[in-house]
Amino acid sequence: MVKVANIVFNPFINDSRVWKESITLGKNGYSLEVIAHGNIGLKSYEEKDIFAIRRFEYLDRKKTKSKIAKLKIYLVWMIKVIQHCKEFDILHCNDLNSLPIGIIIKKFFNKNVIIVYDAHEYETETHGLSGIQQSLARFLEKFFIKYADKIITVSSGIADEYARLYDVQKPALVLNTPHYKKIEKKDLFRKTFGISKEQTIFLYQGNLGKGRGIEILLDTFKALDSSRVIVFMGYGQLEGWIKEKAKKHENIYFHEAMNPAILLDYTSSADFGIATIEDSCLSYHYCLPNKMFEYIMAEVPVIVSSLPEMKKVVEDNYVGIVAKDNTIDGLKNAILDAIKLDKVKMSSSLKMLKKVYSWEEQEKVLLEVYEGLLA
Repeated sequence: MVKVANIVFNPFINDSRVWKESITLGKNGYSLEVIAHGNIGLKSYEEKDIFAIRRFEYLDRKKTKSKIAKLKIYLVWMIKVIQHCKEFDILHCNDLNSLPIGIIIKKFFNKNVIIVYDAHEYETETHGLSGIQQSLARFLEKFFIKYADKIITVSSGIADEYARLYDVQKPALVLNTPHYKKIEKKDLFRKTFGISKEQTIFLYQGNLGKGRGIEILLDTFKALDSSRVIVFMGYGQLEGWIKEKAKKHENIYFHEAMNPAILLDYTSSADFGIATIEDSCLSYHYCLPNKMFEYIMAEVPVIVSSLPEMKKVVEDNYVGIVAKDNTIDGLKNAILDAIKLDKVKMSSSLKMLKKVYSWEEQEKVLLEVYEGLLA
């Protein structure tokens, strides 16, 4: 049986992409371990139905703030992972911070090991990365990527950039989409918050952090009347600020993040889903965020930023509106235009498109990649 280490530098609590990939590979005959780092309250070793989780070294990101402290923990973690993974057949390296582990093993311990580099975003062009850190990331990726046997990424735009930058074969495209699910529309937000049927519900779900257009969304809904309401559902650094705004404005609501098993029941309770990512870095510019696919899977039409990958999905398939720009006026116009769309036509489009953008379709590509590597 082929042994695969799925390596990720996080505690592996809510990394949906790594989870889905691990299940797919485990179900299809691979002996798989997820290699992660420890965190408070987590076991160093767990056995799931079809794969195992092994955590090395403890990192509490809430308490460990300094870059030096994080670097020390990373280096200790890296050494332990290298020692453990030397005899695996395939090393699936998620994100740039795990790629050096695979290459060191390949160069010094196991020349036959196969390296899969899974770039979850445009790794050297992420939001907030700049200066020496960005220069170092660019140098490391350029140096290490040539040793990867296969590259996987999450949008066609990012794949094109990697092929251009590093003169490599265009990476395989495995989108971060949810499992296919038949939807029975719910009305949970109206019941929870007492929202009337005459009011249109717009939903932002996911990371409540900087760079996601949240600040502009709040200002936009402050400028709209109470017939249009927005629900923010998730967690992150802006959570407290959103709660304060919700207390002051009758058309702004906050809802805690929900377990993935029931998430789409809540998603389906909205009239429109919003994914207004800011064009603040190349990684965002080329992004295809999983929350957009969650809206589609829940058969909820979307309002997205005018970024090339998201724009193409929405305009090619009639499943929502592309905002001309991320300003109060731009978003306000998009919201008003969305309400005027043909709901019957959009519903039909969403039902067809969700089959295309399901994990059941994406995992076919992942399995083809692995079969090709072992041929």
